Amino acid sequence: MKLKFQSNLQYQNDAINSVVDIFKGQQSRQSNFTVLNSANIDNKQQHIGSVYTNMGIGNSLDLTYDDVLENVQKIQMRNNLKRSEKLEGMNFTVEMETGTGKTYVYLKTIYELNRNYGFTKFVIVVPSIAIREGVYKTLQITKEHFNSIFNNEPANYFVYDSSKLDKVRSFATSNTIEIMIINIDAFRKNFENPTKENQSNIIHRPQDKLNGQKPIDLIKETNPIVIIDEPQSVDTTEKSKEAIKSLNPLCTLRYSATHVDEYNMVYRLDAVDAYENKLVKRIEVLSIRSEDSFNLPYIKLVEVGERKAKLEIDIQDKKTGVVKRRKKQIKLGDDLKELTNGRELYNNYLIQDISWGRGNEYVDFSNGARIYLNEAIGDLDEDAVKRFQIRKTIEEHLDKEIMLNKKGIKVLSLFFIDKVSNYREYDKDNNPIKGKYAKMFEEEYTKLITLDKYRENQNKDLEVSFTHNGYFASDRKKGKIVYKDTNGNTKADDDAYNLIMKDKEKLLSMDNSLRFIFSHSALREGWDNPNVFQICTLKESKGTYISRRQEIGRGLRLCVNQEGDRVEDYSVNRLTVMANESYSEFVSGLQSEIERDTNIRFGIVEKHSFANVKRAGNDNFGETIYIGYDKSEDLYRYLVKEEYITEKGNVTDKLKIAIDSEAESYESLKLDKEFIDFY
Repeated sequence: MKLKFQSNLQYQNDAINSVVDIFKGQQSRQSNFTVLNSANIDNKQQHIGSVYTNMGIGNSLDLTYDDVLENVQKIQMRNNLKRSEKLEGMNFTVEMETGTGKTYVYLKTIYELNRNYGFTKFVIVVPSIAIREGVYKTLQITKEHFNSIFNNEPANYFVYDSSKLDKVRSFATSNTIEIMIINIDAFRKNFENPTKENQSNIIHRPQDKLNGQKPIDLIKETNPIVIIDEPQSVDTTEKSKEAIKSLNPLCTLRYSATHVDEYNMVYRLDAVDAYENKLVKRIEVLSIRSEDSFNLPYIKLVEVGERKAKLEIDIQDKKTGVVKRRKKQIKLGDDLKELTNGRELYNNYLIQDISWGRGNEYVDFSNGARIYLNEAIGDLDEDAVKRFQIRKTIEEHLDKEIMLNKKGIKVLSLFFIDKVSNYREYDKDNNPIKGKYAKMFEEEYTKLITLDKYRENQNKDLEVSFTHNGYFASDRKKGKIVYKDTNGNTKADDDAYNLIMKDKEKLLSMDNSLRFIFSHSALREGWDNPNVFQICTLKESKGTYISRRQEIGRGLRLCVNQEGDRVEDYSVNRLTVMANESYSEFVSGLQSEIERDTNIRFGIVEKHSFANVKRAGNDNFGETIYIGYDKSEDLYRYLVKEEYITEKGNVTDKLKIAIDSEAESYESLKLDKEFIDFY
């Protein structure tokens, strides 16, 4: 099959135009753009959107600082974003929720910047080799699509390779669109060890193949537009920032769903916007811990003293929502629900009696339960929980296959596991053998597909072993590949990542029998597949290498059918998360992660929240007139005065009551005449 792309998605075009408009007023590209003969090029000679130097051809900008700032402020007002009072360098931030086409957006932006202003040199900086390969793959599969939109505009793209420096020379001297994809580690080392020449990256060393020039000098002379993919993993350190500056960028465009540093935000499509506008799958959480058979609080009596004791219980963090097993000192009258920060599982567990007699140490609870020293209740058999998770995931998968296969939609399920050895082990000769998760899967799958409900929808001749596989980092031992646990950032992880990335279309085909994917860490940020419909977490939530939000992000993208067309039916696009914690804990933790990652504050009004409210009519140039930041702040202060919001912007009950009463006009909120007339 072949993936297809849509060029008319409004939210993507809004993101693209928000970047293109940064340079509004820049001299437009001429249709008869030509390359000057090198013999006639004067040093720094100017041309439309470009500058010709002794080393090659670079981007050129003739706007002033004030011009760019004015453009940015107009874009921010249009997009209801906080206003930049001054530019924090030529850095611009685009926030797009996982699964909404971030990579496609910045690639199409490259073509639009070239079409509008003649810019030709672009460097895409990524945090890992794995994501680098993902971007390269996207360039390959979108080439035909972009050719059809941009009239076959010549464009060359390549992955930086220190052994192929001739491509760097071509990058510098070509007058067509040039896109270099480079991993930050390929040019950061020089700034971490500036005095150790032999430890610096090749990109910083003079090369005979380049007539003694350093590759970095050829790049910096082009004054490239630098695009940073996942900047929270690229340039959060001072050394990384120095490395980016060494590229001498005309500007830096930063794309992510989870920014750490926000510079001159020009577009935001956050998690809430994406869900509300049905741009990603809706999420349902099936909580294993909410099942009756597992719905017990964990309590272990670890120590008893005179009128006091120490219990080990599962406590939920107030800020993050993460549940961690901790020891807690208790006394008579203590309420375990309060001690665990409101966890409903511990309701009616008040300390009623403590016995500290030698050999008869115990604690009694108000609900009649008694626990003796070193005894535990609710201490589940973790393997039983994991097996139950696997079974429920397979059931959900098979149910969706019945509904979606006839629509030409292949269903995939993704398992995140704690240890590779739990899925794949090795004998003394390093021959692979099934781990306990693989055995559980095959046993439960075999049972389920014999049920009448699923039998007709299954290929009777398909061996169960062909339906699942693991994607893990690997080592080679005794001439054989052995898979291992890693943190997701090693070269071995990249090998596993490349395998699944390069087979993306193949994996989506009904002809491919693989439907269940097990991963330890290889499938991290940067990887997703539109047809992942189930995600199961066979690991502990605490101290994990990947957050709930990252996990869910692997399956948020809207699905595609066998023709490669996006399916926008929202009844189809449903992602089921098989969580190994209670529903309330999972949702609370997810909301905390969204607030932390996106700076969204739920139920908060900000001073700029009304800036993009439109006024009647347009200006003399036909552009929309907005009320602007000053009037937005006036309205904010008025709402504070009338106690509809607090000084910090929190929505009050008074405003909720007004909204619930179906108020449809500003008059119903008792706004004074000035505001009523203004609107």
